[in-house]
Amino acid sequence: MRGECGVEASRGYKKGRKGNGQEREREDSAAGLKEKERNGDREEYGSRRRRAGNFRWTPGSRGLEATSLVELGEGNMSYLSRELIFLILQFLDEEKFKDAVHKLEQESGFYFNMKHFEDLIQEGEWDEVEKYLSGFTKVEDNRYSMKIFFEIRKQKYLEALDSQDRAKGVELLVKDLKVFASFNEELYKEITQLITLDNFRQNEQLSKYGDTKSARNIMLMELKKLIEANPLFRDKLTFPPFKTSRLRTLINQSLNWQHQLCKNPRSNPDIKTLFTDHSCAIPANGARGPPTNGPLVGSIPKSGAFPQLVAHSPFQPVVSPPASAIAGWMTNANPSFPHAAVAQGPPGLIQPQSTAAFLKHPRTPASAPTVDYQTADSEHLVKRLRTGQSDEVSFPSVSHQPNVYSQDDIPKTLVRTINQSSSVQSLDFHPIQHTILLVGTNVGDIAIWEVGSKERLAHKTFKVWDISSCSLPLQAALMKDTTVSVNRCLWSADGSILGVAFSKHIVQTYGFTLNGELRQQLEIDAHAGGVNDIAFSNPNKSLSIITCGDDKTIRVWDAATGQKQYTFEGHEAPVYSVCPHYKESIQFIFSTAIDGKIKAWLYDCLGSRVDYDAPGKWCTTMSYSSDGTRLFSCGTSKEGDSHLVEWNETEGAIKRAYSGFRKHSLGVVQFDTTRNRFLAAGDEFMIKFWDMDNTTILTTTDADGGLPASPRLRFNRDGSLLAVTTTDNGIKILVNTDGQRLVRMFESRGFEGSRGPQQISANVKPPLINALGAVPNVSSPIVLTAERPDRLIPAVSMSSLAVVDSNRNVDVKPRILEDTEKTKGWKLVDILDSAHLKALRLPDTFTASKVVRLLYTNSGLAILALGSNAVHKLWKWPRNERNPSVKSNATTVPQLWQPSNGALMTNETTDANPEEVTACIALSKNDSYVMSASGGKVSLFNMMTFKVMTTFMAPPPAATFLAFHPQDNNFIAIGMDDSSILIYNVRVDEVKTKLKCHQKKITGLAFSQSLNVLVSSGADAQLCMWTIDGWEKKKSRYIQVSASRAAPLVGDTKVQFHNDQAHLLVVHESQLAIYDSKLECSRSWCPRDMLSAPISHAIYSCDGLSVYAGFSDGAIGVFEADSLRLRCRIAPSAYLPASIQSAGSTHPVVIAAHPTESNQIALGMSDGAVYVLEPSDMDPKWGSAPPQENGSHPLTSNPVSNNNQTPEQPPQR
Repeated sequence: MRGECGVEASRGYKKGRKGNGQEREREDSAAGLKEKERNGDREEYGSRRRRAGNFRWTPGSRGLEATSLVELGEGNMSYLSRELIFLILQFLDEEKFKDAVHKLEQESGFYFNMKHFEDLIQEGEWDEVEKYLSGFTKVEDNRYSMKIFFEIRKQKYLEALDSQDRAKGVELLVKDLKVFASFNEELYKEITQLITLDNFRQNEQLSKYGDTKSARNIMLMELKKLIEANPLFRDKLTFPPFKTSRLRTLINQSLNWQHQLCKNPRSNPDIKTLFTDHSCAIPANGARGPPTNGPLVGSIPKSGAFPQLVAHSPFQPVVSPPASAIAGWMTNANPSFPHAAVAQGPPGLIQPQSTAAFLKHPRTPASAPTVDYQTADSEHLVKRLRTGQSDEVSFPSVSHQPNVYSQDDIPKTLVRTINQSSSVQSLDFHPIQHTILLVGTNVGDIAIWEVGSKERLAHKTFKVWDISSCSLPLQAALMKDTTVSVNRCLWSADGSILGVAFSKHIVQTYGFTLNGELRQQLEIDAHAGGVNDIAFSNPNKSLSIITCGDDKTIRVWDAATGQKQYTFEGHEAPVYSVCPHYKESIQFIFSTAIDGKIKAWLYDCLGSRVDYDAPGKWCTTMSYSSDGTRLFSCGTSKEGDSHLVEWNETEGAIKRAYSGFRKHSLGVVQFDTTRNRFLAAGDEFMIKFWDMDNTTILTTTDADGGLPASPRLRFNRDGSLLAVTTTDNGIKILVNTDGQRLVRMFESRGFEGSRGPQQISANVKPPLINALGAVPNVSSPIVLTAERPDRLIPAVSMSSLAVVDSNRNVDVKPRILEDTEKTKGWKLVDILDSAHLKALRLPDTFTASKVVRLLYTNSGLAILALGSNAVHKLWKWPRNERNPSVKSNATTVPQLWQPSNGALMTNETTDANPEEVTACIALSKNDSYVMSASGGKVSLFNMMTFKVMTTFMAPPPAATFLAFHPQDNNFIAIGMDDSSILIYNVRVDEVKTKLKCHQKKITGLAFSQSLNVLVSSGADAQLCMWTIDGWEKKKSRYIQVSASRAAPLVGDTKVQFHNDQAHLLVVHESQLAIYDSKLECSRSWCPRDMLSAPISHAIYSCDGLSVYAGFSDGAIGVFEADSLRLRCRIAPSAYLPASIQSAGSTHPVVIAAHPTESNQIALGMSDGAVYVLEPSDMDPKWGSAPPQENGSHPLTSNPVSNNNQTPEQPPQR
């Protein structure tokens, strides 16, 4: 396949090597490595499997066994293949394999070698010129590409005429230049006339044409300008800077690592091969050689020996799941959204060893309706899967109990009819705002409706944003026929982006902000012909757009840049739909074509993994149930026979077929799923419903009439609303009991009445319900500040609607600030009562002790607490009826988890008073391991078994803070109670360097990868900044002393970098402060007025928009992150029981912020309890943003000038 796979693809390449005429195959692969404890008889040191779907899979290959501390960050996975190609390019160039270098450049499409391109043109190697170009662009891609190819072919044509080779000129006219005739027929005619002239220089425009060499030079200048301006060559014209022989360096690091892990290491090993892992042979007399941690000096039978390494630590290779890692259609699914919403990104990079074999190019025999596609070599793995065996270190899933629903849960009651004014072709409810509906029509319009109020929030007519960047075929198609229809529109998983697929070539995406405004993001000329479907997915933890079209291809695009990442070819008919999904961390895409073929693709450009026939063999769509465990498809044959079926994913065959369709349906039947229980399809001018476990129709509704023969339909996320299209260009909204309450909420709160007469206008853009949370995959930030707080609509969860109905009062008691002139009516939210928020005390059967460290796991599905008694506690949220998608929340009680043997994770301690010990904790990126200390040695625990994998750093001094290096998890920064900071290499068990600046113990460490620095803080209230490269001190500064306190300050000082990696939050009991990249204080806030107690802890929210602070009197403050203005106060009476409040001493010692839910926090209390807090359903955020002011307000922060900055050193005592 051509290099259209983008930066995500990694394939084998066959290279011709000069001198021997043989072809060698070079493939990307990953080796299996294994590390054990040094004593040889303990459990494997963090062994586990890894997966990277962007590397080629080979049948029978094994997963990677490696230590847990070497982790490739998930955010970097999308670039690994690309970087590997550059390493290979450098290696081939250094080895003088010039032909192979340029072949790989062309096939990968990652680097356009302008020098090589110039040489080819200067030598007149025209076929090679176009062949090289083909790896980066085609004639029809855009106007720049068309001009590039035209100039090359025109020059080739003129040179043929100049040499009087008219036969060659005619051939070029017919084969090469004819393609441009459809775009500019007059130009083609003029070029054709040149062949009739004795000398083409007789043409006035070519009269100054010189000799061939000068003409090529002139053309090269023009081509360079076109290539640099062509967006397809963006970021492909420069080779990334890195040291020479980098691939050899990495191999040498791997060899060093392997040698260090030998049971019998020898001082001078002889490395004779790279094909197998190195292991020193046992001496003949059985004696063990002396241990060594030095680099290998073994000879390599190749010129340019591998450089020795001493300070570098090896990186763990990335391993692909084997091709045998997928069988049938997979089992044991991870929860995921159905296609209608989005297939979520993988939960991590770990690949279980028990992954079933899948997608090994089965073919459906024509005579067999169902076939077991499982192959013999995968049978063992599948058996292990079914019995639940797994070597993988991860949290075990909770069995999913059957849901209990009745027919009353089906939305059948008509409450709203909306007039769209044109035929609706596609519908999709917002994934978070349950009453926001996206609509696409047959005239290319899109609209966003608030169905509760029948208000149109936004409206966009079809328009090509930049016609000049569109391909010429699209321009020609629009010139001939301007009619364009929406084929599909849908939201991304977080609702921040919407995508629209049109009937001609185009895909457009919009950013959606909280004030209801649509912001243009991407316009992609995606397919030749219609774009039939669009979906969002996260194949590498970054958002991607998946499209399919009439050109029989499926393509994947980067949602931030619009760059093409993959092209999947193999269908023999236009592709009708796509359904991305993931299971067991394996990302894949199902696709259906109008010839009835179902294919499945991995993100590797190696072709389709399955080839099945859909029932009906025509237009079919596929969708998973909400929890991702059941796969359904619905389609209609050309004869009108409709088929709704559930698939047996293990067998790759139909599990059940649902009955009740009209014999000859009038149109293609559409369907949807909801609540993991019900199916709905539009047929015979009505909506038909099925229970997923019963093939007969459960019930039907005609929605009071007016439906087309095959109406389109869509459930909202919780299944309380159902949108259905009508024959008169309208949309009917059907509800169940919960949906009625949801719609009634808008009326009961006077939302419509406060607005006056309803106006259906695209310019009316009320703010939406709640913040969409952190959106790391969106190209532009989401504005979370409501422009019109008086029109905020409350987010409503189904679990609390009954409470909302019975209590219509506002759930918070605002205190209006005295200075109404300045605040302009803004109200500080002061939450005093437990009814005004959602609070959950986590269950605890163990001995209570003060919580000194608290954090969410990176997945956000569990909370880990460390008590002053050195015991860790882990709570995990289960999957159940109230929590089908397994999310941490304040309404579902989590499980206090322990392994089956009842073991506890307990740190080593000393004889010191536990209250005087500074504990520390750090979690690995994939939540598999935790590093922790409580005054004794630092322990590394396995989070699955609670076993201690190793201990190190025996006191004194004792570790007081831990932070993983952001680029290499082999290195850890360890703050010590003797005021030093150790940069420790876990792999080789040695301290690389020791940093000294502070006078008291270290209480905080924070890395900034963008600034390339480490910032430390200590109990001396001092901040120090260190370079990561050389570990040199850049600057130190004592924190600002407020006027109300005596100088100098002392006490624990904590630091945390903002998401922008430039601003630093500094927390001391006397203040919150924001520092910039130069350690200059730009903003500070000191306790006063209603929050006057000392600060116990503070932390940024996951989206970086808020700061949560705890106080020693039990209160919680929520501040704006940029200004430190207080917007919400939570009194201890709002979340603590009355019996505990009366004691008066309980307060939050530590606060943890959820990694994805920006309004959820956890509190670790002084009495050992852990609470989870969320805003009430009536008010989805912790208050609204305070107004901007020129003066200072008693409850706002104070800007800090440089004149008031404290000196570098404190005054003398």
